[in-house]
Amino acid sequence: MSSVGSHGAGSHGAGGHHAANGRRVIVWRHGQTPWNVAGRFQGQTDIDLDEVGEAQAESSARLLAALNPDRIVASDLTRARKTGEALGRLTGLPVTLDERLRETNAGRWQGLTFAEINEQFPEESAAWTTGDVEVVPGGGESRLDVAARVCASVQEHLASVPDDGLLVLATHGGAARVAITSMLGLPHGSWSVLSGLANCNWSMLEEMGPDKAARGLRWRLAEHNAGSLPEPVVVEEG
Repeated sequence: MSSVGSHGAGSHGAGGHHAANGRRVIVWRHGQTPWNVAGRFQGQTDIDLDEVGEAQAESSARLLAALNPDRIVASDLTRARKTGEALGRLTGLPVTLDERLRETNAGRWQGLTFAEINEQFPEESAAWTTGDVEVVPGGGESRLDVAARVCASVQEHLASVPDDGLLVLATHGGAARVAITSMLGLPHGSWSVLSGLANCNWSMLEEMGPDKAARGLRWRLAEHNAGSLPEPVVVEEG
């Protein structure tokens, strides 16, 4: 892991949103890339943002900066790193790079269009499409593998976040989806009920306290696929 950017104030201030109790985690997908447009499975291929993706990163970073994050961690792949850096420039926070936040290693699938994957790997692709968490696309890694490494990263970086603080993770669509479902404790067979994130959209999870049975933290989903509105999404019951 490494850090880029300059140090600055990340404390909660005027205009920031506060959680009543506990820490929050924002899982943020990178901006658009040429392979997103072409419908190619990127996996861990290091594809850069296109012009639209760069603009998306700048726009969503302005919304996230208003939440006054305390720590920013990004996948070391260029598209996620540049997305995280857009927020780092606005907040003055360093961006810590962590390869555990990379997208799924999809082996032989990487670089192929989804039509090509369906044609060349029909059974494997069908299982993947239905949300099978154990299928290994292209001989790479399963959704369970990805969830384990991303959640380990979250746990480590949360240790340096204040009790009411905000951790922002700049990552990838597949990695984001499996991390969120795993953190929420959803049964493996139901992971497909959660939609994927659009480019540069995010989800926010709020800490609910320890789960003694699971010997870990409990989380609730406060926002999902947010970012397309002109202001940060804040919903209160009542």
